[in-house]
Amino acid sequence: MFSIAQLQQFSGIKAHTIRIWEQRYNALTPNRTAGNTRYYDHAQFRRLLNIVSLLDSEYKVSQLCGMTDQEHFKILEARLQKDSLQNQDAEYFVSQLIASGMSFDEQHFEKIFASAVMRFGLLDAYVHVIYPMFVRIGLMWANNTYPQSQEHFVSNLVRRKLFAAIECMPMAANDAPKWVLFLPENEYHEIGLLFAYYIVRQSGAQVTYLGSNVPFESLTNSIEQIKPDHLLFFLVHLHEREEVQAYVSALRSRIGPITMHLSGNPSLLGTLKMDSKMNWLSSVDELVKITDEDRKAKKK
Repeated sequence: MFSIAQLQQFSGIKAHTIRIWEQRYNALTPNRTAGNTRYYDHAQFRRLLNIVSLLDSEYKVSQLCGMTDQEHFKILEARLQKDSLQNQDAEYFVSQLIASGMSFDEQHFEKIFASAVMRFGLLDAYVHVIYPMFVRIGLMWANNTYPQSQEHFVSNLVRRKLFAAIECMPMAANDAPKWVLFLPENEYHEIGLLFAYYIVRQSGAQVTYLGSNVPFESLTNSIEQIKPDHLLFFLVHLHEREEVQAYVSALRSRIGPITMHLSGNPSLLGTLKMDSKMNWLSSVDELVKITDEDRKAKKK
């Protein structure tokens, strides 16, 4: 059961807009409790996310809201087909990993994952295989063809792999640059942050990894104690711009001139006002470049 406030939080569409879509286009059909409180079930939640996912397509919002779920699925399926043609070299690994997840076949997943890392190296395997796999799974989940339990199964296997790779690295020197990595409150998708953890540790830097859903006060208290050179966090959900801008501004006022690196949702981050000590990371290569330059500067 989802409230309209929760739909707003998870979709990035304001509650007022959702109600307009309901009234004008019959986009959603909320249920009501015995006490006459409106709520939305899983199917309605998925339907809204499908509409949001297709807002950048050639269809108008009125057309998307008037479509059936099956019509949404058909358009999403066409996107899946298009995405699969963009990197044929990695397509075998992406498809096989998804298939392994569908059947809970951990042994086959391990085999394909290891082959992908041998073929590309872990850095490029993330860019060309792992990340596209999660994009595809997200579309398939929206398309009602990839159950959530399988998505969790795959995510946890990848988490284990990344943690194992990080554990194999030597400890950083005491005078190495310091980084703090975290996800703000209500952010839970750790895979991208974990991969950033791997990249930063690989550069020889010291990393304090705080994980997901970190409360603001706990974060700022930790930063005061650690005194890092860099702060890195991801914003994946479709938060409202004003909310994120207020969060970033409040964080800046508390932590001072520490360099902040943000990554995640480009449609959101591209609209934020950033000062000279804030950096929008839009690619893996950008993070690699920053860590390399930071390491060289420390040596001098």
